[in-house]
Amino acid sequence: MTRPHATLPAEHERMTALVELMKQEQQFLVAADADGLAGITPRKVALVQELAQLSRERHGALGNAGFLTSEAGMEPWLAAHGDEAARSAWTGLLALTAEAKELNRVNGMLINRQMAHNQTVLNALRTPTAAPESTLYGAKGQTFGSAPSRRFVVG
Repeated sequence: MTRPHATLPAEHERMTALVELMKQEQQFLVAADADGLAGITPRKVALVQELAQLSRERHGALGNAGFLTSEAGMEPWLAAHGDEAARSAWTGLLALTAEAKELNRVNGMLINRQMAHNQTVLNALRTPTAAPESTLYGAKGQTFGSAPSRRFVVG
């Protein structure tokens, strides 16, 4: 039977890697480096999937041992069956998880700021103010954003 603390070293390793990727992501967000972000995303997804699988295994082991099958079950299990190494591994994983959550929050704010900036630029392109007679073209070649034309009457 697998013990609930058996997955903690692998979870710690993957969470450490995820935190490092999120720090890189933050640098790419600040630099507006879309190519860098695109390279990180698949690795982040893989790590999150691995972490979810390891967590499910730990929850299953907690359930088999008669404890809650969630994060809340670890403390009672540690109190009843854990040793100092298991407690230390769990505490370390919780600290890394808190760091990842904070990085995720900050990165989300950076993404929102960049999206707002992009929307402002797009709006400026759609409604030119400096050239009342200018025309912009859409993806299919149609015109939009032009001011009313001036027609002269001859005669």
